[in-house]
Amino acid sequence: MALNFKKITDWLLTIVLAVLLSLAIRTYVAEARWIPSESMLPTLRIGDHLIIEKISYKLGAIDRGDIVVFKAPPASHLEEVMIKRVIALPGETVSIKDGVVYINGIPLEEPYELEKPREDFKPVTVPENSIFVMGDNRNNSFDSRFWGVLEKDMVIGKAFARYYPLGSASML
Repeated sequence: MALNFKKITDWLLTIVLAVLLSLAIRTYVAEARWIPSESMLPTLRIGDHLIIEKISYKLGAIDRGDIVVFKAPPASHLEEVMIKRVIALPGETVSIKDGVVYINGIPLEEPYELEKPREDFKPVTVPENSIFVMGDNRNNSFDSRFWGVLEKDMVIGKAFARYYPLGSASML
């Protein structure tokens, strides 16, 4: 009887530790997410599954071009998690004129965008501790042009890798 009790205790301890470890990893290190919309075409497609890493932004800075996952800002009136590309950083001025995105008056090189934005956007300077984000599918993306800058503390993590579909698996 004691042998069976020891085996059961060992199994329970193993299961509890595995659950706690997986919760800690998901909370502090990385988690899986999937793409629900077309806002990041052509880079990401509906149904793509991603690994979101959470450590680098705790240790370093967010960079232009990063694809970030974040809690929807209050001004969006959404209660979901969103994914967009970082376009402008704190202290920079972003604008759009005739389909070209400008950062501090200099055209931004954007090989990832699906198509040029159809509408102009008046210059906005990004405040400290904030970023300006846009979807790669500029004419089908609900982003900073509509709800304003994103506070950095809303960022959950950086899209690190696509793992599904398998034929499209890649680092981002």
